[in-house]
Amino acid sequence: MSKKSIKKGSDIIVLSGKDKGAKGVVMQIDRDKNKVVVSGVNLYKRHMKPTKERPGEIILKEMPKDLSNIALV
Repeated sequence: MSKKSIKKGSDIIVLSGKDKGAKGVVMQIDRDKNKVVVSGVNLYKRHMKPTKERPGEIILKEMPKDLSNIALV
C-alpha cells in the first residue's frame, strides 16, 4: 500500500520512535510536510501560565509524527 492511501480516520500503527507499536486513528494529515497527527500518540505536555480567567494547567498535546513512521492496520 502506498502512503497516499492513509486518510483522515484511518486506523494506523506506529513503526518507530517512543510510541512504537501503538495504534491510533489519524486526526489530521499534512501531505506537504509529510506529517500526520494521531490520537493518543506522540503526546507532549504543554504548560499553560495562570491568568485571571483560568488557573495554570498542564495540557497533553498530540504532536505531528512523520508519515514514514506509520502504517495502516
